[in-house]
Amino acid sequence: MKKKSTPGSTAKKKPRQKRTYESPARQRQADETRSRIAAAARLLLTRNGYAGMTIPAVAAAAGVAVPTVYAIFGSKKGIVAELLDQARFGDDYHALVNEVQQVTAPLERLTFVSRIARRVYESEVPVEDLLRGAGMLAPELASVEEERDCQRYDRQLLVIDALHKAKLFRPGLTRDTARDILWCLTSRDLYRMLVRDRNWTPQQYETWLNEALRRELIKAI
Repeated sequence: MKKKSTPGSTAKKKPRQKRTYESPARQRQADETRSRIAAAARLLLTRNGYAGMTIPAVAAAAGVAVPTVYAIFGSKKGIVAELLDQARFGDDYHALVNEVQQVTAPLERLTFVSRIARRVYESEVPVEDLLRGAGMLAPELASVEEERDCQRYDRQLLVIDALHKAKLFRPGLTRDTARDILWCLTSRDLYRMLVRDRNWTPQQYETWLNEALRRELIKAI
């Protein structure tokens, strides 16, 4: 016959599961470390070029260990992506995103696409120029931008689904084709060709893009 366990007995207890918790102070410290590393990398780019922006040099300039840089960014490519993202997704970008989140009408939301595209591409120009001037090769930069283009394709699905649900597509246009058109027309290559190569103003680009999106996606109302 088994003995009943009493409050003072040594009966085995189930191991407690560890709680995952990050304090605000720890997160703030991690963000500060990330920002410090990125700032050090940008300074090295300006002074020593892309080749001189080695991981050990970045770590030394930021006052952190080399493994810390790898843990946060993974590689030089990760640092470059961070520098571009800092330029692209600043306060103006977040203000636009907050504004569009208050809008429910699909057509009105579509107008924000051209505004956001202009803001992102206009903001990244100085950093891209710095990277090229610092000796980063076009194929390397294209590799970083390709990842962001894939993310853009995913994010734009919300706009497409809203238009599709509201039955606003022009006749014969499928959801998948509409998604491809939106992704193509909002590419940074078109921004570069029109604004940087053909000397359009950013405002001209935004106006044209908004009209082109409506023309290619939306039925006559």
